[in-house]
Amino acid sequence: MSGTATPLCHVVLYAPEKAGNVGNVARTCAVLGAELHLIRPYGFHLQDREFERAVMDYLAGVKLSEHASWTAFQETLKPGARVWAFSTHAQQLYTDVSFARGDYLLFGPESRGLPVWLREALPKLKLPQPGGGRSLNLAVAAGAAAFEVQRQVGGAGPTS
Repeated sequence: MSGTATPLCHVVLYAPEKAGNVGNVARTCAVLGAELHLIRPYGFHLQDREFERAVMDYLAGVKLSEHASWTAFQETLKPGARVWAFSTHAQQLYTDVSFARGDYLLFGPESRGLPVWLREALPKLKLPQPGGGRSLNLAVAAGAAAFEVQRQVGGAGPTS
């Protein structure tokens, strides 16, 4: 994705653990014209075979930014940037807020979600997960949230 236009949204993965999930999130970002941010540490390498298999040739269509830490990521945010933390601990549904183009959608690592200090610092949203305590896969959750931004904000994505 090129140009200076504001992306549909930014999908932010804090300490992602699974290469395949990140590859699938990158594909979603490519399709929607969203930017992808990865915050270290990762549980894999970007040259990982599983990542390459999941992302296929979609990575060329994604603006990918890597950040050494949460602090390094925060330093890239413009004043007024809205960061929404997605968590099973949230009370507010993701469909009950009004997203704006360029919002940041933050997701934690697959095995444990966002740390408490991050959840307490940001507005939290949840996806409905009525499966008896089971959680959605990271790639599915990020895709559902990004497509909700698409539904609300509109826009044709990077190919039109």
